[in-house]
Amino acid sequence: MECTEINNTVEKIILIAGSGIISFLIVLIFTPSFAEFLRKYKLGKQIREKTMTGEKAPLFAALHAKKSGTPTMGGLLILLSILITVGLSRILSASGFIEHSLLNRKETWIPIFTLISCGIIGGIDDYMNIKGLGKLKGMSAKIKLLALIGFSAFGAYWFHYKLGINQLSIPIPGIEPIQIGWLYIPLFILVLISTANAVNFTDGLDGLAAGLMIIAFGAFGILSYVQGLMILAAFCAVVAGAIMGFLWFNVPPAKLFMGDAGAIGLGATLGVIAMLSDQVLILPIIGIIFVIEALSVIIQLTSKKFFHRKVFKIAPIHHHFEQCGWQECTIVMRFWIIGGIFTLFGTILGLINLHY
Repeated sequence: MECTEINNTVEKIILIAGSGIISFLIVLIFTPSFAEFLRKYKLGKQIREKTMTGEKAPLFAALHAKKSGTPTMGGLLILLSILITVGLSRILSASGFIEHSLLNRKETWIPIFTLISCGIIGGIDDYMNIKGLGKLKGMSAKIKLLALIGFSAFGAYWFHYKLGINQLSIPIPGIEPIQIGWLYIPLFILVLISTANAVNFTDGLDGLAAGLMIIAFGAFGILSYVQGLMILAAFCAVVAGAIMGFLWFNVPPAKLFMGDAGAIGLGATLGVIAMLSDQVLILPIIGIIFVIEALSVIIQLTSKKFFHRKVFKIAPIHHHFEQCGWQECTIVMRFWIIGGIFTLFGTILGLINLHY
């Protein structure tokens, strides 16, 4: 019995680690060619000259003028590598080479659907930015929000009515999960939209969002594995591995930008995985930097609207520190450190709660 359990554990570890390594290698190998393709067809980032409210943003434009034209839409390669890895696992499983496929109705259908659908939304925004379409060189915030609401509503319906999920776990040892019934639907929509936008706000400095997402997906991979959600844990490893491959080329100075295709798609997927693993109240802890970035934007917009003054020199807050004179690498490293510390705390809290 003990040998069997050991063998099963080894197989699970090989599946999880192997899946992550495959997605990492796919991105690592194909990124140079993909970046060259983007440069050839002039699919580079266009620095937005206006804020979300339509006002001119001279400080932001001055800070990032040197990044104009850098190949973007790197998130598409991340998404494709994830889908290729999942598809490969399906083929190997059907052929009998491995026991489990990463395509699983209960654990990965909705994350994959979210990744694709929200990635498409972000991809359209990226294309509009590249071509200079729209008043703000990209999709308007209202249209983007409506699209996210539509996709998240479908996901909420699937979770609540198809999977029968309607509970909310409280990350305090000894407290039973709360049955929230139909309220699960608006909660799901709120979490998905908030996470997608928060990650998108954070994706403003070389390597910042990518590093934080690797940490976050790694944490939820651990929490999923402990709960017996092995396929979901492996999927988290696939996502983290793909982002690692991208980060190899995204560290300052970035040779490729993630773009909204990656930020919105991966951010929404992170929110879905938090819901699927019933760890949604742990998400704000693990994603503390994403929360801070989103709050800085909300505070700035609210202050400007009602008090006609800015709280930060530039929002999101990483640009505020940049304007204050901090070097880009300094901001990224310090935010990674803060994110890592809170992720460790959140993961431990989640593990303790699961133990009880």
